[in-house]
Amino acid sequence: MGKQSPVPDEISKPFWDACNEGRLVVQKCAGCQSNEGQDWLQHPPQANCFKCGTPDSLTWQEMNGRGKIHGYCTMYDSRIRSLQEDQPFIIAVIELEDAPEIKMFSHLPGTPVDDNVPVGATVHVEFQDTLGADQKVAEWRVPN
Repeated sequence: MGKQSPVPDEISKPFWDACNEGRLVVQKCAGCQSNEGQDWLQHPPQANCFKCGTPDSLTWQEMNGRGKIHGYCTMYDSRIRSLQEDQPFIIAVIELEDAPEIKMFSHLPGTPVDDNVPVGATVHVEFQDTLGADQKVAEWRVPN
């Protein structure tokens, strides 16, 4: 499937730059802590910490690139013209292994639409090229 190319802005550029380097990063607020005493992590990128509202403590933390399938659906009729030629396709919600509070979307490359998607299965991130730009996007694959 030809992936649409995102248009990075000032806030999301570090995320997209990391994708081009083959790294998965999320924002971290060192000023906040989760209920488990860990630094607050958030995605998608925002100008301010979602929890405390400050931009001053936001940095980037690299993730290990593993997750699990939290849920999925199959798209049979997209209104987005650039995706219509690849219908039907899978849209999966991925829960990050080292930050379960963060969920990301994926098309699950290598998983046929007709297969039963294994909810709960372990996946790993890979970075795929997009159409019309030198930008990679994070997608998640079920190991063979």
